[in-house]
Amino acid sequence: MKLYVTRHGLTEWNELDKISGVTDIRLSKEGLHQAELLAERCAECGDIDRIIASPMVRAQQTAGKVAEKLGLPIQTDERLKEWDYGSFEGKNRKTAGFAEAKASWGCKMPDGGESVFQIVHRAYNVIDDVKRLYPDENVLLVCHGGICRVIDSYFHDMTVERFMNFFMGNCELKVYEL
Repeated sequence: MKLYVTRHGLTEWNELDKISGVTDIRLSKEGLHQAELLAERCAECGDIDRIIASPMVRAQQTAGKVAEKLGLPIQTDERLKEWDYGSFEGKNRKTAGFAEAKASWGCKMPDGGESVFQIVHRAYNVIDDVKRLYPDENVLLVCHGGICRVIDSYFHDMTVERFMNFFMGNCELKVYEL
């Protein structure tokens, strides 16, 4: 079985280099175009059986373009939501203390945010459930940059530095063998 993973299309906050975790931001015009191109690539794959997406609007819009092209429904999974960045939400990625907070694995982001361990737990459980529930299907997960980073770590050993520097572009498509 294959696990396809993509990050949602471009948003205005992505363009402005703002930290966008749990704020529900819609795709920009360019993001909608990226999602249409992603749908074409997914159709060319020819073997996607199921689409599971984050409930966040940017992921749902991206998944919607793919679902329409493939004639598949979208299954929503709360565990695919982006990392809750706490008080860093909406600030510039270069904000003082943000990189250090991301690298403090066992510590939650300030003001109610999540730790790396919490998002790893969520994302790894999704993958384990996909393997258990859909062993004969190829599944597309439509999610977010932080979750994509964690999913990649499920399949590849990573140093802390590699984990923190992992980047997946908007509507980039990765394929993993389960």
